[in-house]
Amino acid sequence: MNGRRNFIKKAGAGAIGLTIGGVLPGFSASSYSHIIGANDRIHVMMVGVNSRGNALANNFARQKACEVITICDVDKRAIEKCITSVKTVQTRTPKGERDFRKALEDKQVDAAVIATPDHWHTPAALLALQAGKHVYLEKPVSYCPQEGEMLVKAAAKYGKVVQIGTQRRSWPKVIEAIQQIQSGVIGKIHFGKGWYINDRASIGIGKIVTPPEWLDWDLWQGPAPRTAYKDNIVHYNWHWFWRWGTAESLNNGTHMIDLLLWGMNLKYPTKVSSMGGRYYYKDDWETPDTQTVSLEFGNNATLLWEGQSCNGKLIEDSSVGVIFYGDGGSLFISGGNDYKIFDKKGKLIKDVQSNVKIDAQNTVSPAQHLDAIHILNFFDGIQKGTPLNMTVESGHQCTLLMQLANISLRTGRTLDINPADGHIINDNESQKYWNRNYEPGWEPNE
Repeated sequence: MNGRRNFIKKAGAGAIGLTIGGVLPGFSASSYSHIIGANDRIHVMMVGVNSRGNALANNFARQKACEVITICDVDKRAIEKCITSVKTVQTRTPKGERDFRKALEDKQVDAAVIATPDHWHTPAALLALQAGKHVYLEKPVSYCPQEGEMLVKAAAKYGKVVQIGTQRRSWPKVIEAIQQIQSGVIGKIHFGKGWYINDRASIGIGKIVTPPEWLDWDLWQGPAPRTAYKDNIVHYNWHWFWRWGTAESLNNGTHMIDLLLWGMNLKYPTKVSSMGGRYYYKDDWETPDTQTVSLEFGNNATLLWEGQSCNGKLIEDSSVGVIFYGDGGSLFISGGNDYKIFDKKGKLIKDVQSNVKIDAQNTVSPAQHLDAIHILNFFDGIQKGTPLNMTVESGHQCTLLMQLANISLRTGRTLDINPADGHIINDNESQKYWNRNYEPGWEPNE
């Protein structure tokens, strides 16, 4: 109980705390949010709006079923920028809040959209669920496997809608491609591969300096163990530090692995192995800039993923993509809303294109119009009970596979996996990465 009390204390005066019931004293989970009628707008709070979150805020605000009422970020400049931007697409001016935990007290908020750094994803989502909010959570679902399992349980416990931001699950031509695969258009599939290609620059050697006045560095770190502020971490380069980030494998690889799992109806592997390293520059970047991942599903299928963060040579003329290989041909889905089918000898027999242009290397908003479909599916889940295109369970599965790959990479060994639940078998050293270390007092609870 000491951890829970400390977490409450960390929230500050008036901020949300974790109680045994999961919400603030005096409120029940059923009364915490106002009841949404079929014709009412869903009131949304945005959590983390520096880049991707800013784009999401604008996309949510553009939807008739939604009103963005609160903008939350540890960077006060990001709050001001996002409020100004959202005001151009909706009538209401959102209020700003540095500490999202305080904003969760607002009974008018129906849903929290979380686009924070990865180390905050599950802890923030758990707090939102405990406050009676629906959740739209950007990938990856979690920082470590244990957190993913916690979130799956919490979503069921609190009975709220949790949509994961792997938006390709809602793109029409991608859905069509998966339907083609599952209908047997290329026969039985035993092998699939995905990739991500970019040419990222060095992040240099950072200097330890005083955190800027516009940043709440303590809250930015949140559940992560404390460290000194360096001038090359915030806002994007945290991806490449193990303390907060999850490498390119979860930053971008999760999307492609999800497509492969979806198309081939796979869940958990039997073996996972990964190799790679930081090869291109001598700087503070800790995670691999080059990585290969191999996922074996018994004698039934093998998946491969390749990540090249610092060499821009494309594969199949696409910076991201997947190919399914069947005994009757192959099917290629690029980073866009399109696909191609080839016969077994490699001859193109079907080319399905979309008029919507997508920049897969755009880290902010690569496909706004298509992503809106995913957002509307989230709203329909809340208002109508419509099945979600990307559930928290499926989000956990694709996230877990890449987390296992990173564990294999960091331990330098192949992992044996229980195909029933994705757990590591008989490997105490690797098992240490199943959970994470938290700053005392910031431990999340279901």
